[in-house]
Amino acid sequence: MRALVVDDSRAMRRIVGGVLASSGFEVLQAGDGREALDVLETQPEPPQLACVDWNMPVMDGLTFITRVRRRSEWRGITLMMVTTESEQERIVRALAAGAHEYLTKPFEADDLRQKLAFLGLLPDVPVEA
Repeated sequence: MRALVVDDSRAMRRIVGGVLASSGFEVLQAGDGREALDVLETQPEPPQLACVDWNMPVMDGLTFITRVRRRSEWRGITLMMVTTESEQERIVRALAAGAHEYLTKPFEADDLRQKLAFLGLLPDVPVEA
């Protein structure tokens, strides 16, 4: 499986990408939403997952999610916001725009793995109720 990590912080791309790689994903990266759209355009098949930060220059994560959801060929991508934005109103906006899950930074690697398992992207990991 493949995943796209979209974050303007190189360190966060490395952290999220490392967790995904250790979970069996081939990882693509982009530094903002516009770059992420360009990456998607070049892929013969869309990735199964995109982990997206909210606050980025050029194009923010919410705009990226909205643009992805407009394209029928990308509707199968599971979208997860991974951001410092923790206000309930922001979470609701992201989910309403088409995000499947929301993970607030800072987080532990197991938090991300649990979200992936919940989304059915790690079938061998038990999900706690």
